[in-house]
Amino acid sequence: MFCFYFETTARHATLIFSDAVVEEEEAAPAEPAFKRSTALPFLEYPPNLAGYTGDAGFDPLRFSDFANMDFLREAEIKHGRICMLATVGFAAVDLGLRVYPTPDGWEDLTSVTAHDALLSEGAMGQLFLWIGLVESLSMISVMQMVWEGSGRRPGDFGLDPLGFISGPGITAEQKEDMYLKELTHCRLAMLAFSGMVTQAVLTQGPFPYV
Repeated sequence: MFCFYFETTARHATLIFSDAVVEEEEAAPAEPAFKRSTALPFLEYPPNLAGYTGDAGFDPLRFSDFANMDFLREAEIKHGRICMLATVGFAAVDLGLRVYPTPDGWEDLTSVTAHDALLSEGAMGQLFLWIGLVESLSMISVMQMVWEGSGRRPGDFGLDPLGFISGPGITAEQKEDMYLKELTHCRLAMLAFSGMVTQAVLTQGPFPYV
């Protein structure tokens, strides 16, 4: 009698445990499917890029996993804007543009040779001083955006004299299109300036450095 009772109890316990395991497996959420990056299909899509203008899933080093995305976008736009200006300026010097009156010995400088000449004359130190001052002031709004959640859009300094973004009648879709255009040109300029400088140094020739 005791053996029969023990066997019956064991069977009931086994059934209850089996039912609990099945219910737990059914209730457990399924593992998320592997989402491929658009730009790099052999890598996983970095989830923190979602919602940002120009998102193509390109972050092979996964900076977005541990760094603030607003800070990263601010840095991308800032470097892109600098490179757009640098690309135009670099080509303009080698096409003959000069600031008059031109100091003695600077008439024949090229964009490649100008660096050392301006460094020896102290002009690069002046650039470092004033650019550093502007950079320090701009970091106030960047830190408020990153640390205090000010709601500021990365790269937005309220500079839109021609009203491309803030003009009357501009829709949200048109604003987003302009943001995308700027970002696309920023990325292109960063690549273009790198290639232009490399080619200019290798060829030591005039524009277009071929």
